[in-house]
Amino acid sequence: MATTRQQYPFDLIEPKWQNHWEAHKTFRASDGGTKPKFYILDMFPYPSGAGLHVGHPEGYTATDILARYKRMRGFNVLHPMGWDAFGLPAEQYAIETGTHPAQTTAKNIATFKRQIQMLGFSYDWDREVNTTDPEYFKWTQWIFLQLFKKGLAYQQSVPVWWCEGCKAVLANEEVKDGKCDRKGHTNVVRRPMRQWILRITAYADRLLEDLKLVDWTESIKEMQRNWIGRSEGAEVVFQISNSESQITVFTTRPDTLFGATYMVLAPEHPLVEKVTTDAQRAAVNAYREAASKKSELDRTNLAKEKTGVFTGAYAINPVNDEKIPIWIADYVMISYGTGAIMAVPAHDTRDLEFAQKFNLPVRIVVQAPAGQESIGFVGDGVSVNSGLITGLPTPEAKQKITGWLEERGLGKKAINYKLRDWLFSRQRYWGEPIPVVHCAKCGVVPLPETALPLTLPEMKDYTPPASGEPPLAKATEWLKAACPTCGGPAMRETNTMPQWAGSCWYYLRFIDPKNPQAFVAKDKEKYWMPVDLYVGGAEHAVLHLLYARFWHKVLFDLGHVSTPEPFLKLVNQGMILGEDGQKMSKSRGNVINPDEVVREFGADSMRLYEMFMGPLADTKPWSTEGIQGVHRFLGRVWRLFVDENSMEAFEQAVAAGTPAEQALASVKLSPAIRDVKPTAEQLKLLHATIKAVTDDLEAMGFNTAISRMMECVNDVMRGIAAGQPFPREMAEQFLLLVAPFAPHLGEQLWQLLGHQESVAYAPWPAYDPALLVAKEVEVVFQVNGKLRDRVKVTAGLSKAELEKVALANEKVQQHTVGKTVRKVVVVPDKLVNIVAA
Repeated sequence: MATTRQQYPFDLIEPKWQNHWEAHKTFRASDGGTKPKFYILDMFPYPSGAGLHVGHPEGYTATDILARYKRMRGFNVLHPMGWDAFGLPAEQYAIETGTHPAQTTAKNIATFKRQIQMLGFSYDWDREVNTTDPEYFKWTQWIFLQLFKKGLAYQQSVPVWWCEGCKAVLANEEVKDGKCDRKGHTNVVRRPMRQWILRITAYADRLLEDLKLVDWTESIKEMQRNWIGRSEGAEVVFQISNSESQITVFTTRPDTLFGATYMVLAPEHPLVEKVTTDAQRAAVNAYREAASKKSELDRTNLAKEKTGVFTGAYAINPVNDEKIPIWIADYVMISYGTGAIMAVPAHDTRDLEFAQKFNLPVRIVVQAPAGQESIGFVGDGVSVNSGLITGLPTPEAKQKITGWLEERGLGKKAINYKLRDWLFSRQRYWGEPIPVVHCAKCGVVPLPETALPLTLPEMKDYTPPASGEPPLAKATEWLKAACPTCGGPAMRETNTMPQWAGSCWYYLRFIDPKNPQAFVAKDKEKYWMPVDLYVGGAEHAVLHLLYARFWHKVLFDLGHVSTPEPFLKLVNQGMILGEDGQKMSKSRGNVINPDEVVREFGADSMRLYEMFMGPLADTKPWSTEGIQGVHRFLGRVWRLFVDENSMEAFEQAVAAGTPAEQALASVKLSPAIRDVKPTAEQLKLLHATIKAVTDDLEAMGFNTAISRMMECVNDVMRGIAAGQPFPREMAEQFLLLVAPFAPHLGEQLWQLLGHQESVAYAPWPAYDPALLVAKEVEVVFQVNGKLRDRVKVTAGLSKAELEKVALANEKVQQHTVGKTVRKVVVVPDKLVNIVAA
């Protein structure tokens, strides 16, 4: 392979234009004006200590190409970047090293920003935000106060995963087999703790309904629907035998009540202690202890073997007065429905597996359609063995049995959600302080808005006290406060907000990042919102989007924002794997550092390659050979525009230490580029390329757009090799297509063509549809020299294509049937003569 210097001098070109863009604030967006607006947003990163690997900038590259394209199409583009910088990693590092999290965060941000800027992304850096900046989290706290005042924030003691090793609360997904997935600690326990919770369930229906307002993929919408989990059904009351107590269950299939052969309580259900018999108590307690060490993910894993214990108690089925045993099993969650189920093993997969393991009765109460097995059938059918609803189809049976239950006070129609209220607080230091105080006289009192931002105290020890209280409990002086209501002594809140808080609304602060009076000015919000395109990883397809949509709807209801949804169109990029086809990680040793890639091939090559690897949404492995190929293509683009004879003077200037700007000035325009009119063929090639690249960009088909540009370069270079000039008009129009993809090279060659202004705002080229209409010619078909037909075909068909058309022609076939075709003579665009005998 040729050296990078032999391809093109990206190492001089790229810093030159990055400095130019920064000095001239080339990409600063204006608030308002006559241009149509386009707000394009990346999911902003958490700046970890490891810095970027080549997978991180994939989405940023896609949005940057589109941002540049939209500017050239005449849009006023808002394209910002910032940092989601609170969170546990910086705090853990602080605990291990004593370094304040703010110092770690600032260092990590500097690394991320340098790496992002070296890739030439056209962000408006004047709008940069950082969630740990007090001028930012002042408004995060302000939004929390609006939630609190609206009755959407409350406190409750909730069992959470506590890791003694990390001295921190873990999320469900951080607990595997009772161990801390992050550090491998084994001393992980369930501990009840006072938590702040946000009432997101109050917005469940709107979060579902308003999905119809957004242009998201159906798969992402379905993930949101499944997480919210709206179910229509009935609540049914089961009396416990020989007891005053009752068990209420929620079921989406009340028509299967006659098939309930046992019941299951979640191990945490408050009735377990009450109904368990003395004979079963030891077994039940042991099972509950084991279940307490499992995460919800472990317990709801459909593939795992079902386990459970009989409580010794029985319930009465309200539709037939049958006594059925009450079990506990960890596949039933206290957080869903009522924490209890009626088990109908004939028509529920999990219940069937459980019944088969413990030899419990299986009773068919829904007849499956002909040809299908009724045991295990979970769809709609016809009720059988079901008393008053026997013979009814499922929808009618549901309605009738629910009415029967309601008439007798044994049940009622109900709607249930899988969605739980949002556990909002964290027992950590490095997060937004919650702006309330606890007063013995007045209770929980919000701080006045004039007291914001409430900042964190300076601390040297970030570990929680032995009591398990949050680290802020050690800040004894900071904790003391006066109650805003009565003026008496009060204590500040020791919990902090989760990392989700700052990312719930950052897209709004980008619109008005320096405003000290409001989180966003109304006129600016109305101009820019909603976000036109939001791009990020699929791992945020549920929680981040759900939380951001929830906060936005609250702000909408309060009149602070003008749109019911924040993100109009959403696209998830795929993952870039290591060269071994595995997810990039330090432990595998397959991480590709973008610094090294840019050093060897340049930022434009890395950008172009990440888009050329395949469709944006696909997962694909990195290939050094692949980026070499893309780099050679950019070298061909360079040589297409420059006079190779001038490169010797350029090299000499570089060797002599001449400043980059002066050295590049010695590069001259290729003599092949002339002020001549393009030929018909050149015009057709150019306009076909413009149309293809434009259409591909509109569809976010970056890889195919690059392929079309590669084909165009190859055709032009063949023409130049044959002595054909490269018309300046064609050269400029083609370069405009390249510029969003390889902006540094685009700027340098645009300047070489004699333009003083940046290519970033040059008008996007338009294609002429008339030039792309395929012309037709009339071709004569002969058999043995005799005219058999005249047909119109597309001009320029190859001999093979014309021969195929002729042999398929009906009139030709009438005169060749039963004969052997000996020879076919083709004159393109004129004649086909078939010799047959």
